[in-house]
Amino acid sequence: MVGATGQIGRAAVRALIADGWRVRAAARGLRAGAPWPLDWDVELVPLDREDDAGLAVALGDGCDVLVDTVAYDARHARQLLGLADRIGSAVVVSSAAVYLDDAGRGFGAEGVRFPVPIAETQRTVEPFDPDDSTAVDAPAGDTYAAGKAALERQLLAAGAVLPTTLLRAGAVHGPHTVHPREWHFVKRALDNRPVRVLAYGGESRFHPVSTANLAELIRLSAAEPGARVLNAADPEPPTVREIGAAIHDVLGHGAEEVLIDGPSPAPPVGETPWSTPNPVVLDMSLAERQLGYRPVTGYLASLPETVRWLVDAAHGRDWRTVFTDLAQNYRTDYFDYVAEDAWLRRRH
Repeated sequence: MVGATGQIGRAAVRALIADGWRVRAAARGLRAGAPWPLDWDVELVPLDREDDAGLAVALGDGCDVLVDTVAYDARHARQLLGLADRIGSAVVVSSAAVYLDDAGRGFGAEGVRFPVPIAETQRTVEPFDPDDSTAVDAPAGDTYAAGKAALERQLLAAGAVLPTTLLRAGAVHGPHTVHPREWHFVKRALDNRPVRVLAYGGESRFHPVSTANLAELIRLSAAEPGARVLNAADPEPPTVREIGAAIHDVLGHGAEEVLIDGPSPAPPVGETPWSTPNPVVLDMSLAERQLGYRPVTGYLASLPETVRWLVDAAHGRDWRTVFTDLAQNYRTDYFDYVAEDAWLRRRH
């Protein structure tokens, strides 16, 4: 497994071990002591994902299944395909960010409106491969999505050589993350904010997926190899209003809801990492039909463990140094309480 000590990798190792697999766990961030019980049959291998030779060494004589939780783009696809003679099949984590709506608009684009729910047959962004000499420019929009689309396309095209299940994950949540959207409401509780201000009436839905459910999909895909794309999401897509209330309930924090009809009138007031004018909901029926997938948990049921982990991880530390990816890729002024209070005063 590549990326075995990350948020998804830890959960996947647990699921595979429980299913009887012997796991070779490769990761760049190996620290003293394994992040799982010592009596588990897990072989730790240090690996930098960008090191082609290192990946070949980590693979050794080969494996029945390679699980890759951190593959990003076409170059990573070529890495795997170059070693296909030593890999029985692969399970690779992709992203629902690759989807376009019927008008060709992607995540974050103005007016984007996905079908509800989004099936795996939905149109996706054009792939971008920076090593392709015929590619003129990087896409003007989401290069992350375009990179994931290139990863998908290359692996699917080579399905006869390396059967690969690609899992298009929703908003991943769970312990051991550097990108916890839940921190938005956890920090507000820790800061004792008396209000939850929510744009779009708090009705935004951005389909989440628990690492436990993603691990279950990885386990099932490992047992039934194939060349396919499957969505990965929790059984229910809660509204951001439900998410905020549930997190604050876990923490025993009371706050008044202030609902904004439509977008924020003074960004980022009322905006959250889930905020979207129209719902993003993934169709999970294909995974159910092909793999017999049944979720092992739901968003609200899994929330207390995540919230406790977030509080402990950030205790006494600057959250931006703990949740680095969140700090780099989301607005840090979500917590501009001065601006929020000024807007609340004007509102009255």
